[in-house]
Amino acid sequence: MCVGIPVQLVAVDGIRGEVLEEGQPGIIDLSLTPDAKPGDWLLAFLGASREVITEDEATKIAAALGGLRALMQGGDLGDAFADLDAREPQLPPHLQAARDAGKTTA
Repeated sequence: MCVGIPVQLVAVDGIRGEVLEEGQPGIIDLSLTPDAKPGDWLLAFLGASREVITEDEATKIAAALGGLRALMQGGDLGDAFADLDAREPQLPPHLQAARDAGKTTA
């Protein structure tokens, strides 16, 4: 399983990007996000940027990963998933449409 890590792009050199991940410098492949520019937040998997994301998304993902890290070290989640606590689960649009149409199996 891969886990996407939010990183902020600080410099671009072709398809090579210099990023900060939790304040630590790193290098990332920008082949899949060629329009990314310094200052953008990226979702990175295995050293490659897969998607440009908003700062808000990056903050929520980092909080969730931090909560999971704390939980695995014997702590608790804290407010790592606060954005999900006050809402009901939501189905993806295609599954919600199927449910609305009365389908219960594939």
